[in-house]
Amino acid sequence: MLSPKIAPFGSWKSPITSDLIVAQSIKLGGVVFDKDDIYWLEGRPQEGGRNVLIKRTSDEEISEITPSSVNIRSRVHEYGGGSFLVVDGVVYFVNYQDQRIYQQLPNQDPEPLTPENKYRYADFILDKEKNRLISICEDHTQPDQECQNRIISIDVNTGEIKTLVSGDDFYSSPRLSPDGKQLAWISWNHPHMPWEATKLWLGNIQEDGTLEGIEWIAGDQDEAVSEPKWSPDGQLYYVSDQSGWSNLYCYKSKVNNIPIFPLTAEFSYPHWVFGLSTYTFVSEQQILCAFSQDGRWYLGSLEIGHKQLSILEVPYSNIASLHSYKKQLVFLGSSITKPMTVIYLDLNLSQTKIIKSSSNIELDTGYISEPELIEFPTENGLTAYGWYYPPKNKDYTYPDGELPPLLVKSHGGPTAAASPSLSLKIQYWTSRGFAYLDVNYGGSTGFGKTYRQRLDKNWGIVDVNDCINGATYLVKERKVDGDSLAISGGSAGGYTTLAALTFKDTFKAGASYYGVSDLESLAKDTHKFESRYLDNLIGKYPEEKEIYQQRSPINFTEKLNCPVIFFQGLEDKVVPPNQAEMMVNSLKEKGIPVAYVPFEEEQHGFRRAENIKYALDSEFYFYSRIFNFTPAENLETITILNYDS
Repeated sequence: MLSPKIAPFGSWKSPITSDLIVAQSIKLGGVVFDKDDIYWLEGRPQEGGRNVLIKRTSDEEISEITPSSVNIRSRVHEYGGGSFLVVDGVVYFVNYQDQRIYQQLPNQDPEPLTPENKYRYADFILDKEKNRLISICEDHTQPDQECQNRIISIDVNTGEIKTLVSGDDFYSSPRLSPDGKQLAWISWNHPHMPWEATKLWLGNIQEDGTLEGIEWIAGDQDEAVSEPKWSPDGQLYYVSDQSGWSNLYCYKSKVNNIPIFPLTAEFSYPHWVFGLSTYTFVSEQQILCAFSQDGRWYLGSLEIGHKQLSILEVPYSNIASLHSYKKQLVFLGSSITKPMTVIYLDLNLSQTKIIKSSSNIELDTGYISEPELIEFPTENGLTAYGWYYPPKNKDYTYPDGELPPLLVKSHGGPTAAASPSLSLKIQYWTSRGFAYLDVNYGGSTGFGKTYRQRLDKNWGIVDVNDCINGATYLVKERKVDGDSLAISGGSAGGYTTLAALTFKDTFKAGASYYGVSDLESLAKDTHKFESRYLDNLIGKYPEEKEIYQQRSPINFTEKLNCPVIFFQGLEDKVVPPNQAEMMVNSLKEKGIPVAYVPFEEEQHGFRRAENIKYALDSEFYFYSRIFNFTPAENLETITILNYDS
């Protein structure tokens, strides 16, 4: 065995290249059963980010269902989700290009079900008795007005559309009772987001398909409910955060909604997208559920009558999209050493089987950095959390006394979370000699409602302080070089990144992926779903305009004295390109090293393989120039304005 080479951090040659990451990686989502058959979506960067529906039969034959012209993706709320449904072999899906729902019978080409118009659809279910889909509809026919959301029915023979429920700003999760006589759904209104305050409704379905006797049964201004589901015996269940933790409840009456198994754990994700499923019924008395504690997810079996929760031993720390049929379970799972994977679990045999992996790359564990959950002190005597990845490459060691550069990741949302799942993008950095800290700053989910609410009125303060305190903690522990600290983030994480670089001087460089620099512009120029999100994170606009101005990095470029690279999709409707361009121009005029990398045909988040690759390598190249190390690869150079070397 050869001894490791001694080389500076950042200059290590890694087998985890950007070509390898994009060439053999896909995005998995939406796994479901249709009787014994399993379906899921594959997002393929190599095909421009196209989402393809895949089917696996009970005899293990795998086939691609949708034709090459189809990209399954809904644009409701811009983030989409809930974009397909399969019942008895018949597929219903939203095609991204025209946002129409298509119906595809077995072994036939898809045919459009809904007319050409400016409607968008998501989260649909089939009402077999009345031969119709029940769907969320987002109406964009009035360009000068805010789009209108409602619940509709769509006749599967004629495509005729009828409104079932309207009047609230947002709707989700229409769910039909097993006997087809009742419909449950969730709604909420500005300025709330669906993880802040929602209402659960129940209505009786009449012979003509309309709803009568509509009753508000759970949720309120200080309570968020999500994921309503019917048990096989017709009981309605849902997730509520009324205790401070998102736990499972069973509806008995409006004054007697009871938690099934109270636990200081989160049994759901924040509903950024439609179609989330963190629990499923195996029988009237057994629920299989995913729940999170301290940032790690577990798979549990909940015996309802006995109020017992047992943990199923599966080697996954991130679990989502649970669906069952008889004694079978499918879900998405990943771990520290395994990428996101479609998993099949035979409950009779208690055996798991990998159906599809998001990456077929087989890597020597000598190149894989395993994360450590760290707790570190932050402002006001509180504690924050993060996943720390040390540099690791079996072929290299470092010169005596040298400490690695640190890349701090501020996740998006900001109501999201960092999880200990294998990410080749993270390993790209650690295998080249970077340390990496994925911060679960105050405001992140997975640590209870109180922890999430730390960010209320404090976006740009709490998140920034936690990212800084995580970095300084590692510096004090002598794990990283305090003179080589960088921060990177996308979307809301991009705002945290820019705020940290502008208002503090801890970091020496940064990367903003479609990040927010002007909070006022975001408040005035974004889509409906997030148009009032900042009311709770910052304050009401324009009443509290001054706070928006004070926390906007674009207004204080004189305080920004370190290099930044910006990545931006030119078709981004969530954070428009002018946000990045204003910041770039300000830095350019000030003489600070800055790079701008725009991508055509990209929206909020990059889906094309060539762009994902170019962004990753460009960020690494940028740091190599700023921190003065020589990469092992010959990377394509990018233009860094105001940089002489």
